[in-house]
Amino acid sequence: MNTFKAFRIFSESDKVVGRVVDARLDELSAGDVVIRTSFSSVNYKDALAATGTGGKIIRKYPLVAGIDAAGTVVSSADNRFKAGDEVICTSYDFGVSHNGGYSEICRVPAAWVVPLPKGLTLREAMTLGVAGYTAGLAMELLELNGMAPGNGKVLVNGATGGVATLAIDMLAKLGYHVVAITGKEAEHDFLKKLGAQEVLSRHNLQMGMRPLEKSMWAAAFDSVGGEQLSWLTRTMQEGGVIASFGNAGGIDFKTTVLPFILRGVRLIGVNSGDTPMPLRRKIWGRLAGELKPRHLQDIASTITLDDLPAYFERMLKGQIRGRAVVKL
Repeated sequence: MNTFKAFRIFSESDKVVGRVVDARLDELSAGDVVIRTSFSSVNYKDALAATGTGGKIIRKYPLVAGIDAAGTVVSSADNRFKAGDEVICTSYDFGVSHNGGYSEICRVPAAWVVPLPKGLTLREAMTLGVAGYTAGLAMELLELNGMAPGNGKVLVNGATGGVATLAIDMLAKLGYHVVAITGKEAEHDFLKKLGAQEVLSRHNLQMGMRPLEKSMWAAAFDSVGGEQLSWLTRTMQEGGVIASFGNAGGIDFKTTVLPFILRGVRLIGVNSGDTPMPLRRKIWGRLAGELKPRHLQDIASTITLDDLPAYFERMLKGQIRGRAVVKL
């Protein structure tokens, strides 16, 4: 095709704005692999980037947004890929300084491309996307640090967000006792359907102020940060493990060394952006197998490029749940 549709971000009169445009291949960033995109998805980072909220995420303008894409190879200058291959591209500089996935055609470095693993469709891959990959990577890292179903309860906060909903489903599938925290009272039944055995209201949490509170959690998946992460460090069991991958509640938190030196708590950062390719492919393989959520259809809705601005606004207001798949 001579031109194709893409959602491009501009900086105009000191404002960041995004809109659907007609794009050409020669306008895209350089790369070895040209992909006809079938699906992308919406992540919190996409909403921040496309609206200019929360600091400068996009490093140059104009730029096609979207940090996820799944589709079919059109052409490749790298012999690892050939026309017709179904592939995934997420993270790295995709949608940040390299034209991203909100485009009917993408062009990316071969080093960023993951073959679609058996067990996933292209749509399922984008229902997962960076969010599912982050949840899977957090599972891998916590398991390496001793997380196991028999150790006790696993807490997931920010429970209706993309990473959290997928993590709840994965954990429940593997036999973990999942406790979800949400501020959305109307979503308790939805979270239980995904596999949460208990759902707590964020508004009713009694966090306390002591350096060590009652030990309750064997593991925790924290997408909130801030005050909730502080509370988690104080309420973990002996040898408890926390995966930190979000900051919806703020980037600062306050704790003491006591949870770490008296209970052996481990706080593990999860950076899904620059994972080495061997580990990246391993995680995607697990996502297509034993970690594949059972409720992907319930977790995902489908939108188009034209729907993105309104969806970004709702996401930043905390008015969404689960995942949005962008159909190209």
